[in-house]
Amino acid sequence: MKSRTLVSLLLLSTLSFAQKPKLTLDDLFNSVSFNSVDLSPDGHSIVIGTERADWDQEIFRKQLWIYRDSSGTLAPLTQSGHDSSPQWSPDGRWIAFLSDRKVDASASDDKEKDEQPEQLYLIAPDGGEPFAITEGSEGVHAFAWASDSRTLFFATRTPWTKAQKDDYKNEWKDVSQYRAAERGDMIFILDLAAAIARHAQSGTQATKKEDKDSGSTPGSKSVASSPWRIQQMVVSPDGRKLAFVTESISERQEKINEFEIYTIETSGSSQSPRQLTRNEAVEHSAYWSKDSKRIFFLTELGSVEGKYKDTQPHLYWVDASSGEVQRWAADFEGSANHYAVDPAGIVLVNGRVGTEVQNYSQQSPGARFIRQSGWPGTYESIATALHSPRIAFVYSSTENPTEVYFADSFDRLQQARPITSFNRWFTDRDLPKAKPYRWTADDGTVVEGMLMYPPGKFEARNLPMFVFIHGGPADADGNHFEGDWYQWDRLAATQGWLVFEPNYRGSSGYGDKFLAGIVPEIVSRPGKDILEGVEALVKDGMADPNRLAVGGYSYGGYMTNWLITQTTRFKAAVTGAGAVEHVSNWGNDDTTFDDAYFLGGLPWEAQQRYHDEAAIFQIEKVRTPTHIAAGSDDIRVAVGENYLLDHALHALGVPSTLLIFPGEGHSLSKNPWHGKIKVREELKWLQKYGGVGN
Repeated sequence: MKSRTLVSLLLLSTLSFAQKPKLTLDDLFNSVSFNSVDLSPDGHSIVIGTERADWDQEIFRKQLWIYRDSSGTLAPLTQSGHDSSPQWSPDGRWIAFLSDRKVDASASDDKEKDEQPEQLYLIAPDGGEPFAITEGSEGVHAFAWASDSRTLFFATRTPWTKAQKDDYKNEWKDVSQYRAAERGDMIFILDLAAAIARHAQSGTQATKKEDKDSGSTPGSKSVASSPWRIQQMVVSPDGRKLAFVTESISERQEKINEFEIYTIETSGSSQSPRQLTRNEAVEHSAYWSKDSKRIFFLTELGSVEGKYKDTQPHLYWVDASSGEVQRWAADFEGSANHYAVDPAGIVLVNGRVGTEVQNYSQQSPGARFIRQSGWPGTYESIATALHSPRIAFVYSSTENPTEVYFADSFDRLQQARPITSFNRWFTDRDLPKAKPYRWTADDGTVVEGMLMYPPGKFEARNLPMFVFIHGGPADADGNHFEGDWYQWDRLAATQGWLVFEPNYRGSSGYGDKFLAGIVPEIVSRPGKDILEGVEALVKDGMADPNRLAVGGYSYGGYMTNWLITQTTRFKAAVTGAGAVEHVSNWGNDDTTFDDAYFLGGLPWEAQQRYHDEAAIFQIEKVRTPTHIAAGSDDIRVAVGENYLLDHALHALGVPSTLLIFPGEGHSLSKNPWHGKIKVREELKWLQKYGGVGN
């Protein structure tokens, strides 16, 4: 008997020693995200862009890394913490990238600015010190290699001479001319050899005064101008044409005709761009076909086929001669999140269907759209090489942290190997498990979401439940790994909550009809979906009806603000960057296309709808203690909406608190401490009012 007791004690001791620690706030905010993956032309090297918090400098460090297949090693390529958007030269000899790294103050015309404009840099793949090849007063926001690697094209806002700047400052002082002071872009061409030679002489030859006064990069030549801002450029494989995608000069989505695709000849002579697309959609991610006859592109908002209406992201190409547009994967019910084209011209797509993002391929617009064999989870940022079948991609699932993978070809996805391990340490923590959940709405529509369980309680019943609502609305929660200030479901689960993430009407991955189901009921229809999901989980015995909470950011904040006016069942709410009315929000945010579309018209065309779908006009019904967060400079959802909500709750005597993060826009991308403090306080609020401890 004593020996059995000793064995049992030893076994319990071993199990206790082997138990993984819980995920902490510090853990979550030390994760690394990937913002770019680019293969070398021969497919043997990969340049990777990462982003992580630098707590001491209070910035997000953007760094480039290079993986070399010959050695199987990953090494830092740059270390300034300000580098992004890498592109290999077609001959594989250089990597160009953008950087707003600090430069010597004497080299800057505007010493009053703390922030440096982004410039175009070069670095050799074997390493060495990167060097800038542009130095104009305006930042570079798009660039492209010529197909022969001998020249680079880049776009900046139309530069002003020193005299023009001085005249403007004398006339306007510190007055801001809203919109009127903005100006369009210029496209410049820069000879690579001359730029390298100029850099080599920079230590002994000072920049000429006339070059400084011009505001342009020395040695560059203007080849075209645009009344709009240029957000992307790409040169055709035959080297004859440059395509570019435009957006609003104010960087607000106000008029749909500001978002189009244009082309120019690459001859180097000054010319007027030729407009290719004329539709009511926002195009992005342009890429030339292998025969240089067509340009692929994705849509973000709007419709290519007719009058404006929001759809899921779709893939098209446009004929560079006739302007004829054709859709790829026309019968695909899901969303085309990302794509690449392999050396044979086959299109590879990361496509979302429900809670999964898998890989698909198609040889031509009329061919079958084929799903490839892969692991369950989420594939992102697929990248191909010019002269190799190899591919790279980002992959994750709920229990597999996000990393970059490398495969010999698209049909060998399951043999892909991870080439980064920045987030692997997450597997040493006691992570939650998750699964999809489906319910039927009042109109018979099947709606889906994800359930994330507290660690060690997978499929347990009668749990306190936190309804965590994604933004967008054209987004979806699913089988992927994410951890940051926006998506902190794993921390909520670790604190004991069953986290319910509903893919309500308006979410992507379920067909265009499902996405458009919120028109013109922008919050009331998805609100019903969410509350019906909550009721189903209570009825199924999974959620404790007496311990419910709700929260979300951006459109998730919209929905949270609405839901607390529709029910008093939630004991606590955490909301961020969410509107409570739609007239002022339409006038102040930077995505007005979808606001008016979702509500069935402009404010003066659909007055009653703007009223009926606004939480502020039902705010007197709120009893839920509500925590609010917002960036002081947010123009996606004007910060005034958050002040309005807090003021209303304060007037009603409902417990509330409002956090304003200085200098932050919608994405809280300036200072990592802001996002960390946001989540820290949201968790405290849920614990205080929701009644769920550690």
